[in-house]
Amino acid sequence: MIGIEFTTFALIGRCERTGMFGIAIATSEMAVGSRCIHVAPGVGAVVTQASTNPRLGHLGLNLLRAGYSAPRVLEEIAASDQFVERRQFGCLDVTGLAAARTGSENKPWAGHRVERNVAVAANAVVRATVAEGMFDAFQQGADLPLWERLLTALEAGKAAGGQPNGEVSSGLFVVDREPYAVVDLRVDLHPEPVAELRRLADAYFPLIPYYNLRPRDPTVPSAAEWLAAQRR
Repeated sequence: MIGIEFTTFALIGRCERTGMFGIAIATSEMAVGSRCIHVAPGVGAVVTQASTNPRLGHLGLNLLRAGYSAPRVLEEIAASDQFVERRQFGCLDVTGLAAARTGSENKPWAGHRVERNVAVAANAVVRATVAEGMFDAFQQGADLPLWERLLTALEAGKAAGGQPNGEVSSGLFVVDREPYAVVDLRVDLHPEPVAELRRLADAYFPLIPYYNLRPRDPTVPSAAEWLAAQRR
């Protein structure tokens, strides 16, 4: 069976300083955060989109865990999938090596761009500047925390036109060294999911140090009290 077809723009990024990995993504169908994002700390990241098959994302992470490079991972995925020309992938490995693949049956505009620590992929967007804008925004934000770099890049893709008929879901996922996410924010069935993701992020980003602290010190005050103390 061919998977659900998504029209999507996404970026995988790695922070050279911290080794964090993350993905920011938006699409015209719901639940993009659960279907297309595949990230593991200390391993790497895979984004699977267009005619999405989430199993291929899990396969990609397993290959990364086995020590495969990002380009080799996508070669293996392509060789294992009879519908690969309907799909689009991005991959980033633990060394920062990036790879992407846009199948020949993706709807235009479709394409990708990769460089060390970053892979951008977009399909059925208004023009190539969507991908270029995301790539440039990520590269220009090297001094920002990874979660802010990723979201700024996604916003740049939306500002460049995004998808012809708009988007309905978005996601932002970042890992550090722990087995759980530092950031896992999702928006579904929203008329402006990228803008709504920013609204959620502006509330959550200041609390990231708090949620890193609380597992080690359960005596800390509530999130609201802690945040108020930081702002005094």
